[in-house]
Amino acid sequence: MLYAIIMAGGSGTRFWPKSRRDRPKQLLRLHGEATMLQQTVARILPEVAAERIIVVTGADQAEATRAQLPEVPAANVVAEPCPRDTAACVGLAAWIVRKRDPNGTMIVMPADHVIAPESVFLETLHAGLSVVDADPSALVTFGVRPTRPETGYGYIERGELLESIDGIPVNRVVQFREKPDRQTAEQFLAAGRFAWNSGLFLWRARTILDELGRHRPDLAEALARVAESLGTPDEAAVIAREYPNLPRAPIDKAVMEKAANVRVLEVRYDWNDVGDWRSLATLLDADAQGNATQGDVITQDTRNSIVISDDGGLVATIGLDDIVVVQSGGATLVARRSQLDQLKGLVEGLTKDGHERYL
Repeated sequence: MLYAIIMAGGSGTRFWPKSRRDRPKQLLRLHGEATMLQQTVARILPEVAAERIIVVTGADQAEATRAQLPEVPAANVVAEPCPRDTAACVGLAAWIVRKRDPNGTMIVMPADHVIAPESVFLETLHAGLSVVDADPSALVTFGVRPTRPETGYGYIERGELLESIDGIPVNRVVQFREKPDRQTAEQFLAAGRFAWNSGLFLWRARTILDELGRHRPDLAEALARVAESLGTPDEAAVIAREYPNLPRAPIDKAVMEKAANVRVLEVRYDWNDVGDWRSLATLLDADAQGNATQGDVITQDTRNSIVISDDGGLVATIGLDDIVVVQSGGATLVARRSQLDQLKGLVEGLTKDGHERYL
């Protein structure tokens, strides 16, 4: 049986001031009528019933997450008492699936990506399921064909072509590569054998737990202690006790870079991880001057800028070029597009500067 694991943690600092601690990116309506989280659930519902959707989120976001997903059983929204990166998140979810279904398969999806069209996403998922059904030891990841020398994504190097399923290539993974510099990204693009790492995975629950035990026994042993409490009255207490001591590691580094039987499927759908305001701008219709706007906005002699009014008030600009202006929740951000990578640090410094109320 297939289960959907939706990773819905994170603080959403890259979308401040619209995002806050209690409403990170996945809980916002950034693109479309539904929130990012709601869009993710809707995308998988044709294939996975709501009772087999498991959302892992932070304790301070669990109530809002349940409110946004009334179709998902409340018990399926699992609250992490503190963030411990994706290896712990995936391992905990895998134990939940394994206890329900020893042979269960799980697709792991971030809650904050834009994917279209849905039909092509499901076709790709079906191809991945064929791989796992034929070889339950396989770990499947999904790679996006790069369209530019992007330095903000990790990359997957494709190796031998193993098969093609309904026209979708399935390759052995040679290696995972960290976010490159510009020159390396250009080399990856020219080589033609690299894909962007989409952060979507597919595998049997018992397989990923076996791989965690092989490559990160410290994490696997701690998660096994948590697993003993799942479904018992002690569950919340055990998770609260064990979780802060779990080692922090992304699933890519903990397992995917070390495992032997990793395969990558090339996706044919449009994919955007909506990583910051610049990524969102690519999803909006730009005007003749290259400006991407939302809300009540007037631009004059303004070019290549992102202007967002989120509170209903008017935002007017004159003479801007390559600037980001976002007004939301009583705070206003004004920044150069090229310097948005510094936004996380600015937000983290709000407490020190006496502005914690805007977090």
